[in-house]
Amino acid sequence: MRSELTLGANPGAFITIIDDGYDDVAIPDFQSLMRPFLDFASDGLVHALSDAREAIASTLKITEQDREEMLPSGRQRRFDNRVAWAKVYLEQAGLITSPRRGHFHITERGRDLAANPPERIDIAFLDQYEEFRNFRKAARPVNRNDKVTDPKPVEVETPEEALEHAYQSIRAELSATLLARIKQASPAFFERLVVELLLKMGYGRSRVDAGRAIGASGDEGIDGIISEDRLGLETIYIQAKRWEGTVGRPEIQKFVGALHGKRARKGVFLTTGTFSADAVEYVTRIDPRVVLIGGRELTEYMLDLNLGVTPRAVYELQRIDSDYFSEE
Repeated sequence: MRSELTLGANPGAFITIIDDGYDDVAIPDFQSLMRPFLDFASDGLVHALSDAREAIASTLKITEQDREEMLPSGRQRRFDNRVAWAKVYLEQAGLITSPRRGHFHITERGRDLAANPPERIDIAFLDQYEEFRNFRKAARPVNRNDKVTDPKPVEVETPEEALEHAYQSIRAELSATLLARIKQASPAFFERLVVELLLKMGYGRSRVDAGRAIGASGDEGIDGIISEDRLGLETIYIQAKRWEGTVGRPEIQKFVGALHGKRARKGVFLTTGTFSADAVEYVTRIDPRVVLIGGRELTEYMLDLNLGVTPRAVYELQRIDSDYFSEE
């Protein structure tokens, strides 16, 4: 499945996404919400977008649990996002209008359509309206001869979903590549990486303090210690291992035993490998508290903190500032 996404008003900022089949079943795609949205607006009243969400969810019998499903970013509910984009497309087709932010009402064109509605309203149907065609034209790529091309995509995801899906795919690929590079590096490099990561996470009183901590002791299954805060009021004991396979419960038990020998309350076990289910379950039942950071989690932290990676491109998502256009 192929989706298009244009960022901002620049037709050149265009992404084509090949869908790998990712989509949910419980929540209809945003095109399937267009007809229910118009039906709700057909009473001619001014409605809040939140009222439309409630009405459509009730009509389509979408459960509260399904409505709570979030986009990958965790910043917006998937259903809310799809209802919002259904509104955008209906508005671009001149079927509804927005008198103020977060509100809408049906237009005369919309009332005519609602009086004799088709079975389904989707992008193909809306393409009969010139305003909508112009809206779509602005979102298509331009080739070197300045001719607009039209791949005629099948759109299931909203533009924001497509962007987040593409971002998550790129991030997963980058994470895997990053982990492979770490495994190829020397043990000394891995120790320096752990130092940098812990510093970026806010641990250690100074770079010198952190640098001395990792790889310094090698004492009884403990590779190093680091301050939890700049005042050094709490100490965290660390084991950092470049492992290719799975770290099992016996290795974690050795580390916990070393922590008991130090009367330590907190420990972190970092590895380039993975942890067995038994090891993960074990640390949930013990005292001291032990945090397990596997290879995938390690690279996720690195990406979040821009460690070992360089930003390549930044896309800024914007929305209309309603206050700017207020003439009150």
